[in-house]
Amino acid sequence: MTLASTYSPSRVTAIGRLTALRVPPVVALSFAIVALAIAWSLAPSLFTSYDPVNGVPAQKLLGPSATHWFGTDHLGRDLYTRVVYGTASSVASALIAVVIGVFAGGLIGLLAGFFGGWVDTLFARLVDVLLAIPKFLLAVIVVTAIGFDTTNAAIATGVSAVALFARVMRSEVIKTRQATFVESSFLLGGSRWHILWRHVLPNASRSVLPLAVLQFGDSILVIASLAFLGYGDPPPASDWGLLISIGKDYLKWPWLVYAPAFVTIATVLSVNRISRWLRKTD
Repeated sequence: MTLASTYSPSRVTAIGRLTALRVPPVVALSFAIVALAIAWSLAPSLFTSYDPVNGVPAQKLLGPSATHWFGTDHLGRDLYTRVVYGTASSVASALIAVVIGVFAGGLIGLLAGFFGGWVDTLFARLVDVLLAIPKFLLAVIVVTAIGFDTTNAAIATGVSAVALFARVMRSEVIKTRQATFVESSFLLGGSRWHILWRHVLPNASRSVLPLAVLQFGDSILVIASLAFLGYGDPPPASDWGLLISIGKDYLKWPWLVYAPAFVTIATVLSVNRISRWLRKTD
């Protein structure tokens, strides 16, 4: 038996797929950073033993050290602890924003692209109105209308992302609707709703996943910006944007800004890198 004969075509194909799905080191590092952020948000007490609200006044404004990795703030609170406990709010609010954008925008794009006609025209005008307003300005308008709160900031960010998901879903639905298997299903007597949910939606939604991952990182930035401007939860909350906003008032102690800003940037860049990898992966 030769070496070549020991490999069946199916086994060669499986090996080729595993090779194609090999994760680059940069992407693996990005997954590790995102996983750490998620772990911080789920179980912050496992990563620090300090109190995020009550500090020791005698230890205020200490620099980074082995005891306080990110230093301490003006009230003697461990900044690393504040960042860790603030992850839950930042990650959860960004997730809320993505869910709102995916479901609302995806539904609008799905119906507009599949039914066309006056339905498409109506939803297209709605999307045009949303796109005419800058995304951050729209988020500020919505959060001002419903109240200053991190959850409301997440809702506002999700509303500002509806138009983006609607346009992407609409274009994918139109492309999928013209596929041969969809036309065959029509000829075989399939109802519109059956074809919509059974054939069009699963195939059209593949492009939404990388966009949702990308929007997750963008939502973290938008929500942090809203918190920086005072549209989120007030102190003693520890949202990343709020920590940066508080730290800017103490220019002689730059770690108060650098630490939460570095965590925010590292998380967002990691999410963006994962999104790019997903777009290139079949």
